[in-house]
Amino acid sequence: MTHLQQDFSVRFTYTVFFTEQLFATTNPLLSDFFARTATGEIRKKLLFVLDSGVVDAHPQLPAAISTYIMQGTDGVDLVPDLLIVPGGEQAKNDPATVEMIVDAIDRHGIDRHSFVVAVGGGSVLDMVGYAAAISHRGIRHIRIPTTVLSQNDSGVGVKNGVNYRGKKNFLGTFAPPVAVFNDSNFLTSLDERDWRAGISEAVKVALIKDKTFFDWIEANAAQLAMRNGPAMQYLIHRCAQMHLQHIAGGDPFEMGSSRPLDFGHWSAHKLEQLTNFELRHGEAVAIGIALDTLYSSQLGWLTESDANRVLTTLRTLGFSLYHPLLSANNSEGVLRGLAEFREHLGGQLTIMLLQSIGQGVEVHEMDADGVRRAIATLRNEDSQPIDQALPEGTLPTHDLTLL
Repeated sequence: MTHLQQDFSVRFTYTVFFTEQLFATTNPLLSDFFARTATGEIRKKLLFVLDSGVVDAHPQLPAAISTYIMQGTDGVDLVPDLLIVPGGEQAKNDPATVEMIVDAIDRHGIDRHSFVVAVGGGSVLDMVGYAAAISHRGIRHIRIPTTVLSQNDSGVGVKNGVNYRGKKNFLGTFAPPVAVFNDSNFLTSLDERDWRAGISEAVKVALIKDKTFFDWIEANAAQLAMRNGPAMQYLIHRCAQMHLQHIAGGDPFEMGSSRPLDFGHWSAHKLEQLTNFELRHGEAVAIGIALDTLYSSQLGWLTESDANRVLTTLRTLGFSLYHPLLSANNSEGVLRGLAEFREHLGGQLTIMLLQSIGQGVEVHEMDADGVRRAIATLRNEDSQPIDQALPEGTLPTHDLTLL
């Protein structure tokens, strides 16, 4: 018997840019990027897909994009049909939206040397990236995230996907973008819930990887809740940096059964579904972090004092840490999230918990009664609604120098 052995690797490289007013004609960042990617006489097409919520908040955006590309960008041709798609989780729930993008790619002759450019929140970026990845076996896509959550987490990674058969991200691809452009100006139009929701992902990555970063979030929680711009810029930059470092140093395409950056997510994904996505992803993650923090404390790994620090920080940021559906039917609905989490990755169930603040630890089982006890604690301690008022006052200004 003989056999043939194949072994090769593919290198992916992309840059996350930080800027303000990306489409101002005085800002050369995007046009310089296209100039660097120019290839001889071949002109590349640009198909823009815009989040409807972003267009509502920035009605001048389509005209600004057209003016910018037409007046200041060489080597590319803008498809005049700028697509506008529903924002939020609806973007990932309706197969017709993916079909609309694939149809536009076909009609306008967008080839594998052209670009699909997505401008919007994380759900729109996920969906557009998926549509680009399945067209012609992969069209280059550019992400322009417009929310805290997408600028510091989902928009800078390598995953794309849509919801299917009632399961979050059941269909998807690992297809890195060719570039990410974080424009801080988009954050100014976020409502309070979307501003706050993205912070939970920074809390998550700090808790499992960087105690110093968590200490900073704890000290600046009130400023972040009160929409302090420099504090948010630092948080986004540091969180994005840590996500990129994790992707480069571990298992970027999740071939194993471990997904350490999903601390707090097994219950969050299920709670989103149970609430019919009324909860923002970041709001559900905050609840999931609180739940797994209390569970870690039950195991004796995390001190009661440190567990209280985590919960207090989340509440200072403005999060509610309990939802009635956590307790529905003796918590059976939420607990089904454990099986679905294992199924999504395959292999052995692997959940990230906390050994201490800044140090995660993986486990392969969770006791249902222990989860229920943690839920009961949240129910007894937390009665604030999701849109609770922001805390009054601010903490003294802290050094925002990058760690």
